[in-house]
Amino acid sequence: MKFLLSLYPGAGTGHEEFLAMAGRAGELIGGHELADPSLAIVVRLRDGVATVTEGPYPPDAEHVARQYLVDCESRDRAVELAGLLRGRVEVRPLMEPAGLEM
Repeated sequence: MKFLLSLYPGAGTGHEEFLAMAGRAGELIGGHELADPSLAIVVRLRDGVATVTEGPYPPDAEHVARQYLVDCESRDRAVELAGLLRGRVEVRPLMEPAGLEM
């Protein structure tokens, strides 16, 4: 099963251990650190017209700072890997073309 691990600011330790363990097991598909939220834009479609809102956003607004994509045998394993990252990590299963593979 594939899972997206979304990290929020403050989950700054444990990356080396996570990368080593997930990499050795062949479970790590990829990951990226995201640019500062002040560089983000939001695109909304209303009445067929796209509007663009640019940052910066309030400093207290929650935002994703980094994401990892893993492919592991179970939700429990994804949670175990997320626990190595020591901070707030959202673990979300990815949908397969036919629906959730649970």
